[in-house]
Amino acid sequence: MSNESILLFLHGVGNGDQEDRWMVGLTQSLERLDYPNLESLRVIAPKYAHALKGSDEPCQLPGLTIKQPLREAAKKNRREFERRIGALESRLGRHDRGNGYFGGDVMVNAAVKLPPFQQAHNYLNNPKIRAQVLDRILSKLPESGRLVIVGHSLGSVIAADIVRRLPVGLEVAGLVTIGSPLANGAFDVDKLRDTLSEPPTNLAWWVNFWNFSDPVAAHRGVSSVFPWMVDFRINTKKPPTSAHAAAEYLANDAVAAAIGFALYGSKATEVAQVDRGLDIPLDATEHFALLALRYAYLMKTRLESEQKDRFAGALRQVQAAAVEDIRKRNFGEGRAMPSEIARLEFDVSDSGAPVPEPLPSSHVSKDDAVVLLTVLAAENVIRPFEISIPKKLWQEAMEDLAAEMGLGSQYGAEVFVAAKLAQEALSGSRGINWIKWGALGAGAAAIVVATGGLALAAGAGLAGAAVITSALASFGPGGMIGGLLTAGTLVTAGGGGIAYGLASPGTTAETLVGVVERRLAAAILRQRQHLDPDEGLWTVLVETEIEVRREYERLDEFSDASAPALKELKRKIDAIERALKYLTDHGLEPCIDSPQEDDYPTTTFSEREPRTTRQGA
Repeated sequence: MSNESILLFLHGVGNGDQEDRWMVGLTQSLERLDYPNLESLRVIAPKYAHALKGSDEPCQLPGLTIKQPLREAAKKNRREFERRIGALESRLGRHDRGNGYFGGDVMVNAAVKLPPFQQAHNYLNNPKIRAQVLDRILSKLPESGRLVIVGHSLGSVIAADIVRRLPVGLEVAGLVTIGSPLANGAFDVDKLRDTLSEPPTNLAWWVNFWNFSDPVAAHRGVSSVFPWMVDFRINTKKPPTSAHAAAEYLANDAVAAAIGFALYGSKATEVAQVDRGLDIPLDATEHFALLALRYAYLMKTRLESEQKDRFAGALRQVQAAAVEDIRKRNFGEGRAMPSEIARLEFDVSDSGAPVPEPLPSSHVSKDDAVVLLTVLAAENVIRPFEISIPKKLWQEAMEDLAAEMGLGSQYGAEVFVAAKLAQEALSGSRGINWIKWGALGAGAAAIVVATGGLALAAGAGLAGAAVITSALASFGPGGMIGGLLTAGTLVTAGGGGIAYGLASPGTTAETLVGVVERRLAAAILRQRQHLDPDEGLWTVLVETEIEVRREYERLDEFSDASAPALKELKRKIDAIERALKYLTDHGLEPCIDSPQEDDYPTTTFSEREPRTTRQGA
């Protein structure tokens, strides 16, 4: 396959931009961003205005050359695509698909029927004209190379239509659509939405830009139709006609940055910093700590004035302590410092010393990210400092973090959706704020003590049990790093150890609810991301319920009905009941073969309600 980069521009309705005015603004923007201009590049800009009017020779509709992969290959292709699109999103900015506006579809539908848009109507409704247009474009393309497609207006529809009909030797290094009407149902030509239900295997990524003033875009992108791609909003504040123009879009730096990256890769001015330390892989503890620091940094960039200053000061202390703690642990274990950690070190005693920014995280699979992001969303990443920040800002920071990890910002949003659903399932009408739980702190430490570390040793979801117990011995469960590891292992631990620890009288109801809530949130996130369920969660909840009920019955025999200990146990039982009910109601209850049907309680939830009065009362 040739490594030649080719730019394909697909125009919208009209005369086909015979003077190629679209190139002027794009060239200027690329040069402004320190990218090469288009002079040395092969540019293909087919003119098919006549074909849109039906003036070309009749031909057959070009067939699909890019086939949909089978199940496992399709999953791999989707993961790799999401990694690329997530990395691009972290480069370009935040995904914003917009919400549309009332009457937008009606207006666009009406416009398509008007004489100025007859060409669009022809392409959408006349298979012969559609075939002529696609055939004319394909006849201009080589059989191999790196192709970057830019589609404007109707050209964006044509781009989506043609991507799976390209020669198999053409690698689509990027698809950029601008001023697209694809979100409108009238443009679902030949069931294009079904055809592109998954990203094609020849497509590296697809980003769409919509101008706030563009009536064709109607205040929205197209990810509502193709959820695997991302939308970016620009706002040129131009009149509607100008706002829709291809030249206006291509003069925008954000649009040019996407095209430039597809054509040329990273800018020449982007120079990698030389890090201290050795270039060795991060272990589980180091990766989790780096992820937490990056999450905190992304939050800092969203704050303003006095609050930002306080947060920056706290983060400065936390980063210095984290690096020092890792250095001490690594020295004791004879392990070198990875460069990604060593570069974060600075002289904390010098108030003017700049604090190095944590670099974006390496890519993580969706499955591995469940526990990591669930815990980060619930924990205090600037511990021991406490600064109250709106949940909305934390969610935005999480969305950016997920995008950097190659997961896409929507994954980050789903973390908070799952958290909210878990909170609602357990709190009922009490309205407890899920984020307010903060670090499990002393409550988590109590579980460690109560189980002699067995609960944590069983939780090898973040790393091997030996690694986790060694890390906790170095950092303790109370610091930022130890707290994250403790919370993470409690979300993954299985077996009787964790059940015993949660049911222990030394574990408060608040701690139990915090642990169950996080585990339920992780289960919900897995379901929403179509991942394999946590098969041990149901067992942990049932075993914990048995232990708590046993303690309740023992104390209820002689204690006052209003005894605080009984109320505490009742809160534990209530939380477990609610979690089990949520799992059952939402298809997360494990399937049990008939010979083992008696392994778990078969009574209804109401029948498991504990007694609230002493026997004989």
